[in-house]
Amino acid sequence: MKVAVNAHVLEWALDRSRRRESLERKFPKLSGWRDGDALPTIRQLQDFSKAAAVPFGYLLLQNPPVEQLPVANFRTVSAESGSGLSPELIDTIQAMQRRQVWMREYLIAEGHDRLPFVGSRGIDTDPAAVARNIRGVLDIGENWAATQPNWGEALRALVAKVENAGILVMSNGIVENNTHRKLDPQEFRGFVLVDDYAPLVFLNGADGKAARMFTLAHELAHIWLGVSAAFDLRDLQPADNDNERACNLIAAEFLVPSVVLAEVWPQVRGRDNLFQLLAKRFKVSEIVAARRLLDMGFIARTEFFRFYNEWQQNELRIAHKKAEDDSGGNYYANLNLRIGNRFGNLLTRSVQAGTTLYTDAWRLTGLKKNTFQEYAKKIFGRSV
Repeated sequence: MKVAVNAHVLEWALDRSRRRESLERKFPKLSGWRDGDALPTIRQLQDFSKAAAVPFGYLLLQNPPVEQLPVANFRTVSAESGSGLSPELIDTIQAMQRRQVWMREYLIAEGHDRLPFVGSRGIDTDPAAVARNIRGVLDIGENWAATQPNWGEALRALVAKVENAGILVMSNGIVENNTHRKLDPQEFRGFVLVDDYAPLVFLNGADGKAARMFTLAHELAHIWLGVSAAFDLRDLQPADNDNERACNLIAAEFLVPSVVLAEVWPQVRGRDNLFQLLAKRFKVSEIVAARRLLDMGFIARTEFFRFYNEWQQNELRIAHKKAEDDSGGNYYANLNLRIGNRFGNLLTRSVQAGTTLYTDAWRLTGLKKNTFQEYAKKIFGRSV
């Protein structure tokens, strides 16, 4: 059976996929479908739907659908790369929303209270005060990062503290477990879904560790202000939005407290590797360290922008080298980063107790039966 497809809908699907050239190679009859010279079979259209990562039903519409991101999308650029959302971002947010809904219902059923810090601060609150409150809730001091041997350990330690406070943390560089659908840090570094019971933060695992550290701090600020959002933080700078600017100030103060930086400054002032020393000390990127020095008046704008231009040129090179996070190491440990330790722990516990169906658990994690069972056993020591 063959079906007619609206040419505008096909064009929309190609643009949405961000894989126009590869799709046109894979489906050589596409031009005929668009021009009306040929009609695809249902099977061909289903194959195209899967390859383009677009719901099949959308292709049967007479007009392109208008998709809206379920959270605010704060981007520092729009016209340059187009304002359309990639199917990878949309599918990832929807997958995380399903997990959040399950977690919220589970926690309410188990008698948990609302988390008092969610939305507890306003946009006009002193950033240093918000940062202090976040550190208090997480039970970490101003010098916590200095005790960590490297960026990876610092990020792991911070994630553990965040999860212990009741916040879900997921980090992934692909859509669920599909290695063919990679996430682009240039589109988004992360997003946060605010909820009184189960706030959720997502880190783009394709990003560098130092960048993810800043993203996590930025997301914590969003939770304290009570604002859900997705953001790209291009060059680690906020979009032109009051909430984003406030979150960036809070994140910077959280990671590089002004009081501590003022104490450290005399020890590093005038050193050739000034930014590297501070980045290592606070476990942040060099650009964050440089920006904090500029904000506090320790360096001139000319010095900052000279370094900024050098840093910007190195970003692509560093990004290309970053591949080890999701490809190497223990498979199930990496899987636990994607699923989130807090979420995985409570989900496998619920399955073991019989309060969550196996099929629901497989759907929420994107895992097949045997893989889910091995995950529960190896990470949490549970037989499910």
